[in-house]
Amino acid sequence: MGAVAGARKRFSLILIKPSHYDDDGYVIQWLRSAIPSNTLAVINGLALDCKERRVLGDDIDIVITALDETNTHIKPRKIAQLLGKEPGLVALIGVQSNQFPRAMDIARPLRAAGVQVCIGGFHVSGCLSMLPELPAELKDAMDLGISLFAGEAEGRFEEVLVDASQGKMKPLYNYMADLPSLEGVPMPILPATRVKRTGGKITTFDAGRGCPFLCSFCTIINVQGRKSRRRSVDDIEQIIRRNLVQGINRFFITDDNFARNTDWEIVFDRLIAMREGERLNIKFVIQVDTMCHRLPHFIEKAGRAGVARVFIGLESINPDALLGARKKQNKVAEYRKMLLEWKTAGVTVFAGYIIGFPSDTPESVMRDIQTIQRELPIDLLEPHCLTPLPGSEDHQKLHKAGAYLDPDLNKYDLEHVTAAHSTMTAEQWQKLYHDAWTAYYSPEHLETVMRRSVATNSNAGNMTFLLLWYYTCVALEKIDPLEGGYLRRKYRKDRRPTFPIESPFVFYPRYVADLLKKHFTLALLVWKYGKFRRQLKRDPNARNYTDLALTPVTEDDSEELFVTSAHQHAHAKPALVTLGK
Repeated sequence: MGAVAGARKRFSLILIKPSHYDDDGYVIQWLRSAIPSNTLAVINGLALDCKERRVLGDDIDIVITALDETNTHIKPRKIAQLLGKEPGLVALIGVQSNQFPRAMDIARPLRAAGVQVCIGGFHVSGCLSMLPELPAELKDAMDLGISLFAGEAEGRFEEVLVDASQGKMKPLYNYMADLPSLEGVPMPILPATRVKRTGGKITTFDAGRGCPFLCSFCTIINVQGRKSRRRSVDDIEQIIRRNLVQGINRFFITDDNFARNTDWEIVFDRLIAMREGERLNIKFVIQVDTMCHRLPHFIEKAGRAGVARVFIGLESINPDALLGARKKQNKVAEYRKMLLEWKTAGVTVFAGYIIGFPSDTPESVMRDIQTIQRELPIDLLEPHCLTPLPGSEDHQKLHKAGAYLDPDLNKYDLEHVTAAHSTMTAEQWQKLYHDAWTAYYSPEHLETVMRRSVATNSNAGNMTFLLLWYYTCVALEKIDPLEGGYLRRKYRKDRRPTFPIESPFVFYPRYVADLLKKHFTLALLVWKYGKFRRQLKRDPNARNYTDLALTPVTEDDSEELFVTSAHQHAHAKPALVTLGK
């Protein structure tokens, strides 16, 4: 037995989900990050299956290391030293457009040391699906000997590993024309040690992929397709139970639109049985569209199934902007009705709002923010810049027209202006993005949302935490909350090559002072809003609070909600059009 074990060979597979750079050129990284990577869980699960089946031969052990750079310091030179002693592959996975420059900066020293590298994710897949030829950055990667992977890895990852073990990787693995079934495939899984590096100890899985809608700014439909492909309800249950064994009971279901997963009801019914029948403490975050309430019992069953937070693609309250973006499914007249149903189910509501539609102006966007604050029971709003992401119809059209597209892919993070606007300069648009965040998360509105949470029997303490998370990520860190985390980590030499390496006498004092200042400010905010929460808790009338956003919508006035035509948007007076009036 000892001789056999000693004869075994190793093949090191290092999976890296890269982060991207902030405006100062430092990698966005935390002690505890906010959002786990579903791609990392998916590929790790596929790799574990390949390891178990010994796809490289009975005498070769696959040693898997899964790393998320948002909460892990990646050291390419150390990785190169390790793989210089044994065969292996570094797979940079789930690489979005804004992460591609960082992925390349990780890959270059690895390739210089002769390490095999593969890059896959939405940027590679989106470009191959929508552009007539490879863009320059993908050609540069291939010129360095980096293999590109387009499409989904189920049923294909084994081929990549076999090729890598033989030192014969293909320049391009293109499976965009052949999207796999998800039934019975290896489940996404991450070890608890990796999951616990996220703020809420939350892991992910995709119950399905694909979306039937045609939003012009979306990459999902062109990368994952418009047809719903689903994991079986038995597979989903096994994913949950396998994570429960390792102490993980919070899950982000990453389907772009779970309401359009045709198995949504049987999935919810299974989760309800697990929660109510077995009394399992499991909770979920999901993403849906604004019409989900039209599905009978969808929201009610979501609440019973343990959905604690829902992200809704609100995008705009201007019907003309929605029509122009081919987001015809959004019916602004029904927004409040839908949102109140989520509040009744005890679910925290996150909503996306896009800034930069052709009809948008600084005045119209700020009016919209005020209207949303006053008239919609949204807890947390996420303003984003309209961004022509590679892989979207918007990007394809601008590319074909030869229109301006910012050449720096690091900016394609929904936080930066990357294209021209018909009525705003880039500076005006960028300022408007920051102004929208500041306006929504004003001290007055933070208190209003806290009052609404008490009135709707939500967890006021959790709401306070989430509001402060969102506010401080933007106000203190200048980073979208979805990229946020706790305790920002910066490494002096991990700076984008286009920036100079700072002197240690400049970098470290500033870094420490910055941490102290931010924590002091955070402590003051926690004290201030903690005091307000305690006041609400003691107030016997707090549960009787109501305002326009909490006013039920009747059949008579539902058609009058958000009656804002393009003409009214362009010529509205300061007195805003109000819902239900």
